[in-house]
Amino acid sequence: MQATHRPVISATGLFTPEDSISNEELVASFNTFVRQHNAANAEAIEAGEVQALEESSVEFIEKASGIKARHVMAKAPVLDPAIMAPRWAERGNDELSVLAEIGVKAARDALARAGRGAADVDAVLCAASNMERPYPAMAIEIQQELGIDGFGFDMNVACSSATFGIQTAADYIRSGNARSVLVVSPEITSGHLNWRDRDSHFIFGDVATAVLVEDAGMAPARHWDILGTKLKTVFSNNIRNNFGFLNRAYPDNAGTADKLFVQEGRKVFKEVVPMVAQMIMEEADRLNIEPTSLRRMWLHQANAGMNRLIAHKVLGHEASEDESPTVLDTYGNTSSAGSIIAFHLHSEDLSAGDTGLICSFGAGYSAGTVFVRKAA
Repeated sequence: MQATHRPVISATGLFTPEDSISNEELVASFNTFVRQHNAANAEAIEAGEVQALEESSVEFIEKASGIKARHVMAKAPVLDPAIMAPRWAERGNDELSVLAEIGVKAARDALARAGRGAADVDAVLCAASNMERPYPAMAIEIQQELGIDGFGFDMNVACSSATFGIQTAADYIRSGNARSVLVVSPEITSGHLNWRDRDSHFIFGDVATAVLVEDAGMAPARHWDILGTKLKTVFSNNIRNNFGFLNRAYPDNAGTADKLFVQEGRKVFKEVVPMVAQMIMEEADRLNIEPTSLRRMWLHQANAGMNRLIAHKVLGHEASEDESPTVLDTYGNTSSAGSIIAFHLHSEDLSAGDTGLICSFGAGYSAGTVFVRKAA
């Protein structure tokens, strides 16, 4: 009889950049840029040829998103009104890339928490929104730096990349093609954000997470059983980034603004919230899990309002911070890493037998659910 392989989450890891930008710092920088722009274009604005830019405010940011601060890899250039984008020295081909560097740090944290070494891991999946280059794969570079003898590849499903990666890793475990898989999500989202756009300049932050998915037969006593996973995609242009190797104009002016993150926020809110809530409840029903019995929901950290509404639809009441914890206020939107940060920082206190949900959603549209139960 063929052996049964059951996937679990053995550990998670987190890397947080040292530098953080508060809303107050961000607004001061943005408003300086706005005043300089309006002054330099005063005559054209007066003639109606150029539209005057509107200043931002701390109150606007917090009401729109719930974000109060965000970590970044390069604070000074982001806050410089003449640059307003991350900058660092280009690294040579024989040096570890920036994305791989932070991914490795998160991966090592996860491995240490599980008591694992490189020899225990069979595969590395780099699941993130924006890769530093097309090839060699970031996953293979991370694999090389960690000293893992196996295979690796990159995957991008925007903000749902980590949950899509977890299901992919779980499928490898179930099929017997791997016993231990690292899903690494290094997210330098500050690089695809238009810091000069009032409607979105506050959204993103940088971070890296890692999830170690393993066969239950080799997992440590303290782990999370994966009860079931579900993925869904529906095409939409409401969240888009057009930058790529076929279109390399650097996005530093209005004519190339769509080469950075752009979204129709109200449409996203209206369309994604019911889609995700329905997906969660349908998958819970398939798994014979009563949604109201979920001890905790670790939702994608994109917008506080979206999370409140999704949690309310699933739980049937306004979720408390304990039921649906938030890291959005200090980390900002970290794309695929958001729900994993929430899980990493807010799961130790749960008891054996408690059931929870890791859920992500974003551009594509894409959405992923991972129902888990604490084993010990």
